[in-house]
Amino acid sequence: MSLLRSISTVGGYTLLSRITGFVRDILIARYLGAGTLSDAFFVAFRFPNLFRQMFAEGAFTAAFVPIFAGVSETEGREAAHRFAEQAYTVLALILVVLVAGMEVVMPWAMYVLAPGFDDIAGKMELTTELSRLAFPYLFFISLTALQAGVLNSMGRFAVAAAAPILLNLTQIVALLGFADLGETPGHVLAWSVSLAGVLQFLWLYVHCRRAGMPIHFTRPRLSPKVRQLGRRVLPVVFGSGLYQVNLLVGTVLASMVSDGALSYLYYADRLTQLPLGVVGVAVGTVLLPLLSRQIKAGNEEAARWNQNRALEFSLLLTLPAAAALIAIAHPIITVLFERGAFTASDSHATSQAMIAFAAGLPAYVLIKVFSPAFYARDDTATPVKVAAASMLTNIVLNLSLIWTLGYLGIAIGAALSSWMNALLLGVILHRRGKLNLDQRMISRLPRMVLATAAMVGVLLVLAARFDGPLADGQVLRSLTLAGIVVAGATTYGLAVFLFRAARIADFRGMGRR
Repeated sequence: MSLLRSISTVGGYTLLSRITGFVRDILIARYLGAGTLSDAFFVAFRFPNLFRQMFAEGAFTAAFVPIFAGVSETEGREAAHRFAEQAYTVLALILVVLVAGMEVVMPWAMYVLAPGFDDIAGKMELTTELSRLAFPYLFFISLTALQAGVLNSMGRFAVAAAAPILLNLTQIVALLGFADLGETPGHVLAWSVSLAGVLQFLWLYVHCRRAGMPIHFTRPRLSPKVRQLGRRVLPVVFGSGLYQVNLLVGTVLASMVSDGALSYLYYADRLTQLPLGVVGVAVGTVLLPLLSRQIKAGNEEAARWNQNRALEFSLLLTLPAAAALIAIAHPIITVLFERGAFTASDSHATSQAMIAFAAGLPAYVLIKVFSPAFYARDDTATPVKVAAASMLTNIVLNLSLIWTLGYLGIAIGAALSSWMNALLLGVILHRRGKLNLDQRMISRLPRMVLATAAMVGVLLVLAARFDGPLADGQVLRSLTLAGIVVAGATTYGLAVFLFRAARIADFRGMGRR
């Protein structure tokens, strides 16, 4: 398995997903703006995703992939297939109960998730209605995540990485073709979320079947491996739950700040998610099955090498991405979102939130790089303990900063607590002898920082022209931003090779199996 090729595959499809996601978000900003309707939809969309990240893509995947990879490595493909179907069936039964129960208690759940909405007439009722329409998405996307774990463990990363594109395309079609046919555009979007879950589920099912690993429902059975999965899932569920509590606290506080605050944070976070998805999520997705196989085979030296190269590759792309989002936040937000119901004041508020989120971007990526080293060694407890400490830090920061900084305090708290999480994971791995930076990594890091500084200088000089006469009108603003981005990327690329922060031979080495 080629580390760079696999990361590039996942990152490439994730980039395409993020691009289609931006198109969707631009349309959402146009049709919903940044107010009552958008706040209601974002809560409705976040609610099933909160459980998805907690139970499926977070806990279940982190616990399932190492066991599946280990069974496949030691007992063979057929035994791994049986385990996957048993886990699939048990997961489906849990999801049926969870989704049905949440549909019943949804009105009360909204008072926990967004209590501030009750201060605006009709906002709480609207949010409840949209949440009920969107929540069945959880059932289908969770089963999709298990199928994705099977394919990723087999080294087939493209199919799962492409699945989120279906969600974005479904919502784009819904807005462009049917926005005026529903009670509100928000209702149409909520329906499209559940429909997208069905499409993603079918997409993964077909490709699992083509890979010779069709996942079907079977008689529920708590086999030894399924019980082992349950024991490993529980601490990771708790850890993922802590992260979701962070999001929940942010959502609750944002709902109490002002009308539109939740939307500012959503749009800003979406932009920060672009490099996080393309780099951090891609590296984490590839690294978990790779480290699991190498460690199960007793090849610790190869695991350490891949950990260093994943860290090096991640920082090479993440440092300039974070710096660029900070340096040209306002031009980016203005060009992408300022049209229709999204005003200039909305652009200013959103760009401030993006600067705060971007400051924590390297930490978010480091967490994705460090966590697989624990999960691949069957240690699900340590990341949970670190997540607990970070969660408490985030809550304290949120409650301390929101009274003076408003919604910005939420973004700043998230960034600072994420840095704490990343640093603690790295220190623990190092003390256990599982993360030793090699000489190549140590010498390259300061050179990456120098290259990033050179890029920032160019961006700041060019960004000063954005609000001048050259940037009057939407077309000229877009062209100006494109020119700024190209100039910044070119500067960074030249500086990387000038300062010897990377070499062509490095990528060739990572491209080998």
